[in-house]
Amino acid sequence: MSPDEWSAIRLSLQVAGAGVAASLPLGIALGWLLARQQFPGKTLIETFVNLPLVLPPVVTGYLLLVTFGRRGWVGRYLDEWLGVRFIFDWKGAALAAAVVSFPLMVRAVRIAFTSVDRRLEQAARTLGAGPWDAFFTVSLPLARHGVVAGAVLSFARCLGEFGATIMIAGNIPGETRTIPLYIYNQLETPGGIENSMSIVVFSVAIAAAALMIGEWLDRRSGQHFT
Repeated sequence: MSPDEWSAIRLSLQVAGAGVAASLPLGIALGWLLARQQFPGKTLIETFVNLPLVLPPVVTGYLLLVTFGRRGWVGRYLDEWLGVRFIFDWKGAALAAAVVSFPLMVRAVRIAFTSVDRRLEQAARTLGAGPWDAFFTVSLPLARHGVVAGAVLSFARCLGEFGATIMIAGNIPGETRTIPLYIYNQLETPGGIENSMSIVVFSVAIAAAALMIGEWLDRRSGQHFT
């Protein structure tokens, strides 16, 4: 493969890794909250979390642009106070990927925590464990396969993100041009279809491997709880 293709692959892995790492703590917290707690507004939170699944990615990108742009509701303060910007930067691509893939992560984590037997948590509490101790020593280890599966599926979705990414991060070679953007750019050039075949095959292989790993972890999680 050409240096530009390797650059797109490297950037895609960087963006996907950063997106998953940034969203995983919140995904675990929300997954547990939705699995274990009943509270007013729960349906509204579930709807908000799952909204990126049904919104056109370009609309998601537009909302991110309005929120995190240099004149956005949040972006202006991040730029002025911390010097952090998302527009036309790989961090914007990571943000877009994290938001679009977040529902997949939360759903897998929620199912995992729902499958954990609460009696084990109650037993830990009766033995003197506090709420945090019970969570980190009982709940989270028992749900680990579902959490990892959610992270893997989220990583695969991050690799394929296009619409929201191009809205907030653009299509800059070596900066924000991930695999989908590289393929899109190649299709607009003569001979691009043939030239992009190798990176397309590479993308399919990564996606297939992520799906197989996710399915294997789901099966292990189901066997663990039965």
